[in-house]
Amino acid sequence: MLTEEDGVEIHALARRGWSVSAIARHTGRDRKTVRKYLAGPESGWESAASCLEPFRAYLAARFGDDAHVLASTLHGELVELGFDRSYPTLVRELRRLGLRPACECCRAGGASVTIGLAHDPGAELQLDWLELSETPWGAKAYVLVGALSHSSRLRGVFADGESFPHLVEALDGVLRRLGGTARWRTDRMATVVCPGSDRLRPQAAAAAEHYGVTVAVCPANRPQRKGVVEAGIRYLTRSWWRSAPVSTAAQAQADLDRWCVAVADRRRRGQSTVGELAADEPLLGLPELPFGAEHNVERVVSRDALVSFEGNRYSVPPGHAEATVIVRARLGELHLEIYSGAGRRIVRHRRALAGADQLVRTPEHARLLEQAVLDAFTTRKACPRKPNRPPGEQARIEAARLRGEQPEGVVVDLEQYARIARVARSTATSTASTSPPSCSPAAARGRPVA
Repeated sequence: MLTEEDGVEIHALARRGWSVSAIARHTGRDRKTVRKYLAGPESGWESAASCLEPFRAYLAARFGDDAHVLASTLHGELVELGFDRSYPTLVRELRRLGLRPACECCRAGGASVTIGLAHDPGAELQLDWLELSETPWGAKAYVLVGALSHSSRLRGVFADGESFPHLVEALDGVLRRLGGTARWRTDRMATVVCPGSDRLRPQAAAAAEHYGVTVAVCPANRPQRKGVVEAGIRYLTRSWWRSAPVSTAAQAQADLDRWCVAVADRRRRGQSTVGELAADEPLLGLPELPFGAEHNVERVVSRDALVSFEGNRYSVPPGHAEATVIVRARLGELHLEIYSGAGRRIVRHRRALAGADQLVRTPEHARLLEQAVLDAFTTRKACPRKPNRPPGEQARIEAARLRGEQPEGVVVDLEQYARIARVARSTATSTASTSPPSCSPAAARGRPVA
């Protein structure tokens, strides 16, 4: 097999007019080898096997799972499996070998012209929601993502919804993770901006005043004005969420926090990284307490008298099992309250850390639940599940009455006859007591009337 250097030399000598025999004597190769190589490129040297050959099966499986998985994600996974080449080498080999399958559903044509905006350090924080319709725990999830416009540092916080209390709670979590705040830039969120205008809602204005910032609203139909957080959401979704090994919302939040620090902050930006640029941004300080928004959410009490809220379970008296209650929790407070559907407060609990999967049950509730279970306990045989019990006589009579039908035969009610007889006797007695004395036979004989 000829090397690349041998091939270059053979071609150079042939162009200078050397014969095949002379070239063979000079290079130490057989004349047939030289002649065959000069006849066509397929007779030349053989290229070395690709460095991805040992990982072809794994890459095929990963592309079968997700054809859009990022090459950077694959590089991190392959390094743990023994791949010792660089990220550019991986990208080059993937393209050369054509390992990534084409996705017909995602073909997009055309081109858009835009211009990048320069952002001063600490000038702006862009915010947007990421909606996750499919999650391993089976419920829709929402992630509020915040990205600093200058350094592109991003942080995200999971929430159960997009209401204003959820927004404020997630926003406070994002700001605490970033270590400060800057001017907020959002799109026309219904919880922030009054529909059809650029005016802030009063509660959103109060929250901005609490954190000491101004709010910039993107122009209508111009989401690219907050392109930093849009790009951050795409990066987060493809690099982390598609491959995140999580099964609960609490695990997802913990893994997202880890990924933001260990992966996202290490992205290169020129001679620095995202984390190094973000460390130099002059962010505004945060107040000691978060903005006081209040959650008011409906929950259905489980059969074991527990109410689920923020990944924890709180007890109520067993009499409220399978009833609908209202959980009220004010952001920043250490307690929450549970109210009945009629508005009566049932219990006040210590608020557990969100996503901690804790069970908070008072001793009194535990005693009442145990007593209710013992009271309902019985050793009697359960009713048969498959008996034959057609409608009885009384049920058939009532059904006929409802249908307007006459019952078959004549029904003799002796109690009715007895009632009529009693009424007749009482009527006769009262009539005799009110008759004139002269008409009484006893009075005519001179005897007293009984």
